[in-house]
Amino acid sequence: MRDRYSSLTERIGGRGANAWEIHRLALEARARGEDAVVLSVGDPEFDTPAPVVEAAKRALDSGDTHYTAMRGREDLRALIAGRHRLRTGQAVDADNVVVVPGAQAGLFCAALTLAEAGDEIVTTDPVYTTYEATIRAGGARVIAVPLDRERGFDLDPERLERAMSARTRAIFLANPNNPTGTVLSVAAMDAVATLAERHDAWIVADEVYADFVFDAPFRHFAAIESVRDRLVTVSSLSKSHAMTGWRLGWMVVPADMADHLENLLLAMLYGMPGFVQAAAVAALGGCDADVAAMREAYRRRRDLALELLGASDLIACVPPAAGMFLMIDVTATGLDGGEFARRLFDEQGVSVLDAGAFGDGGRGYVRISLAPSDERLAEGCRRIVAFASVAGAARAAAGRA
Repeated sequence: MRDRYSSLTERIGGRGANAWEIHRLALEARARGEDAVVLSVGDPEFDTPAPVVEAAKRALDSGDTHYTAMRGREDLRALIAGRHRLRTGQAVDADNVVVVPGAQAGLFCAALTLAEAGDEIVTTDPVYTTYEATIRAGGARVIAVPLDRERGFDLDPERLERAMSARTRAIFLANPNNPTGTVLSVAAMDAVATLAERHDAWIVADEVYADFVFDAPFRHFAAIESVRDRLVTVSSLSKSHAMTGWRLGWMVVPADMADHLENLLLAMLYGMPGFVQAAAVAALGGCDADVAAMREAYRRRRDLALELLGASDLIACVPPAAGMFLMIDVTATGLDGGEFARRLFDEQGVSVLDAGAFGDGGRGYVRISLAPSDERLAEGCRRIVAFASVAGAARAAAGRA
């Protein structure tokens, strides 16, 4: 019998898809009533703001359950465009906006629209787990540029330049980065802009965590005028408005690219639900205070985690400048990230992600989420410190044997 399935789903599997096994086990343990501390996923513990939920209810009550425009409704796209103009200075309107079911779908659409089989797309290492699969789905080749650990996981322009070639079609960047929580420096962004122009390549800027930058103003790629005709900006409401399950994101693109995206969306989506779009209008039109409160909560939790984890000299944290995650270097315990994560869950009931799932640059690290409440986060950090002590003692004992 011939192979029953295409090679696609195998091609896009691998370590990124397998990274969530410990998270699954932790959810099952918690469902059984066990005292599991889940620090493995970035799903905000906050409720979606009430005005957003009420807007969706009103839309449902009014019968807003039918097909909608392929690119998204005009009022929502105009609102997104106005928000983008205000933040970046880029002159865009509703014709430059395409509404998609979350930023993940936006990245997927960008990869399929911009690259052919055999093309190359450059991204960073580490970067969010689905980037590799997203890029490879259409047959493009992933070229991963290691971020500089010694410079706080910043992007080294010389490494980026060496990675680019005549086959480079795009540079995919998560900025702020997940898992590292770092924000690209001005010098790195300018270098990306220069290299994209030199190689006639697109820039796909995933700015999902732009609302959660803690200590400095955020510079959007769209603020760089020279790249606007080769720039795709991707964002969503998932994190900023605690709307992960609503699946509402968008792409801001050159107007002619929107035509190509519509062809793709016709084949795979056929329009976003109207009541979800009504909720998005409410979110973008009046929830700034909620977003600010969540940002301050993540800043507080970052500082809390850094303080508690700082009690151990066997782990070292990379203080995040943004987002809802924290990277921890566990190499001094004698364990790699995968073994640390497995044993931490088995012995302490705390789930974290092996940061090696985000690329080779994450090896030796684990990633924790700042999404849980202050109390659960603190409990998880205390257990991590206790486990690191046990692991370190075992390593020391083995060295003396």
